[in-house]
Amino acid sequence: MNNAMTHYMELLATNQPWNLIIFMIVPVVCAETLAISELIILYTRNLAGTAKLISKATGIFAGLYFTGIFIYLFFNAVVPLTATGSWRGPFDVIAVLFYLSGVIPFAALFLIDTKLIARKKDEVGRLKLHAIFVGLFLVVAHVAMIFGMLNPTLLSIKGPM
Repeated sequence: MNNAMTHYMELLATNQPWNLIIFMIVPVVCAETLAISELIILYTRNLAGTAKLISKATGIFAGLYFTGIFIYLFFNAVVPLTATGSWRGPFDVIAVLFYLSGVIPFAALFLIDTKLIARKKDEVGRLKLHAIFVGLFLVVAHVAMIFGMLNPTLLSIKGPM
């Protein structure tokens, strides 16, 4: 497509609107649903209400969904781009790797919500961990978006300036 566009943005711009929905809207809606439900839980201190159920269901779904996204993009984008040397510059690599690193907090949310980790913690302890991983996802997603919007060749060395 366009070498002045990161692969991250190219992915979102291709096959409209499906790639945007699959790779951006679904994960962002999950993250925002989690953030809002976490705030409701923290504000109301209701650890068993509707917000908690929504948070748990969304955490489980997001963990499974983003793990699928990670596997798909790792083998269909990262491996081929690396093998062929087709990265478009440092910002391109940063955008894609930060996007894919979202699998860590989303997988952690899945593990917390299914009690595969932190099962010995009380509900407040798991809530704290949950909030930390929601925040971490928001950070890595925003870093990916910021670097994804940059011209990937800005830091590339082309010769004497």
